[in-house]
Amino acid sequence: MCTFLFFRQESARAGLGLSVDMANLTVQELDEGAVFTVKVVPGSSGPTRICGLLDGMLKIKVSAPPEKGRANQCLVRFVAHRLGVKKNAVSIVTGTTSSVKRVQVLGISAERLLKKLNLNERGLR
Repeated sequence: MCTFLFFRQESARAGLGLSVDMANLTVQELDEGAVFTVKVVPGSSGPTRICGLLDGMLKIKVSAPPEKGRANQCLVRFVAHRLGVKKNAVSIVTGTTSSVKRVQVLGISAERLLKKLNLNERGLR
């Protein structure tokens, strides 16, 4: 089972461009969507949630265990739900067996992705 929780954290905003650095979170905007790095902590107690930024990555605690791809599936569902896109628009580009993953979201701009993640001028909300 995968449950979700959202929280707030303050961060500063950098300028928008091809690559957006938002309080050390870098989102690469591609023609078909956006790519960003996630540090996943699988098997966490409590619901799946964003825990802040860590070394340029979005840190997400996932309630699912790291067995048989369950944590990856939970991450994809969580990101899709949070961004308001279909699950098939979200994919793990690299790091399927690692805690550090590159996640691609099709059909979304870097600016919209940051807004949906609440990583805008006022930080995580």
